[in-house]
Amino acid sequence: MLTQALLVDDSRSVLNFLKRHIEAEGMVEATTFLDPVEALACARERVFDLVLVDYEMPHMDGISFIRAFRTLPGFADIPIAMITSRQTDDVKMEALQAGATDFLPKAPQSVEMTVRLRNLVRLGAAVRKQNDRAADPASAVAAATRKLGEREEEIILRLALAVEYRDNDTGEHTLRVARYSRIIAEQLGLPARLCRDIYLAAPLHDVGKVAIPDSILLKPGKLTDDEMAVIRTHATIGEKILADSSCELIQLGAQIAAGHHERWDGAGYPNGLRADAIPVAARVVAVADVFDALTTRRPYKEPMPLDVARNYLVENQGRQFDPACVEAFLSRWDEVVEIAAGGQATPYQKTGATLVPGLETAEQSCPAEDRLPEAIPAT
Repeated sequence: MLTQALLVDDSRSVLNFLKRHIEAEGMVEATTFLDPVEALACARERVFDLVLVDYEMPHMDGISFIRAFRTLPGFADIPIAMITSRQTDDVKMEALQAGATDFLPKAPQSVEMTVRLRNLVRLGAAVRKQNDRAADPASAVAAATRKLGEREEEIILRLALAVEYRDNDTGEHTLRVARYSRIIAEQLGLPARLCRDIYLAAPLHDVGKVAIPDSILLKPGKLTDDEMAVIRTHATIGEKILADSSCELIQLGAQIAAGHHERWDGAGYPNGLRADAIPVAARVVAVADVFDALTTRRPYKEPMPLDVARNYLVENQGRQFDPACVEAFLSRWDEVVEIAAGGQATPYQKTGATLVPGLETAEQSCPAEDRLPEAIPAT
């Protein structure tokens, strides 16, 4: 690969001389500029291994150019030679402080120019090789990190699905809650990384159901007060299962598991948290979870029409739900309707392996704790 040189001088004759000289041995490809400002703009878009720049130029002198050039990404170490006839100590010191590597006389002797340019070209090529070697491990680390992240996400989803299957579910509830939660998080203006993490951790909201006896979890009819007390322990159990993890997604899942049945007015469980004391991720999932429970068919009820479920959310914002979460959810109502109707078939839209294919044709979910006559999740 040819060494890429950037030549900047307001004299066309000097530029032509430098270009011929530096390309003479066939190892360098030179790009020339009369205007230093245009040269900087080009450097923002291209990679160069070597720079030769004049000291005295209109608009920007060579020292200012070097100083600006060194701030561009990837150009901290490449050799820069300043061309000047004013090789005083003050000028040299200022240029070196700005980031110059060497100096070339304005009217050079041929031998001197040849030797110095050859050394600069070799130095530029060496710096590029060093940077390329450093980039290869960095790329490998990035790829490995991305792969670990994908595996982490798949493990989380499959754990959530294992819980849903135990409850005679095939995962549709889990995936819809994740999608609804992402809509709410995005509309709240939460950071992109947190929106993504809420989307991935939301399926863990009912992981505590693994500890609920089948006689209660699978009961087809209404639960007694004692049975309801048992089913409500799934929030605390879920938090304990996920607590103290070193994985940030699992930590977020613990918050969601513990808090998705808390209420904005403080009348929820397990801790009776109120308003902003409830973690925002749990407040988001609370809206998504209840809406999906209301609008899906269960053995003991027909699905509630979407507009009726929408009215329920509106009527209970400020009591059961964070008003901001309800507003965020309803602001993208067309997408909510699409998801409820079975749209967005890909379970997890992300780069990497497709997680759990085939879930799109699964039957509707039936969480045990939703078995109240009014078909509203336990509060």
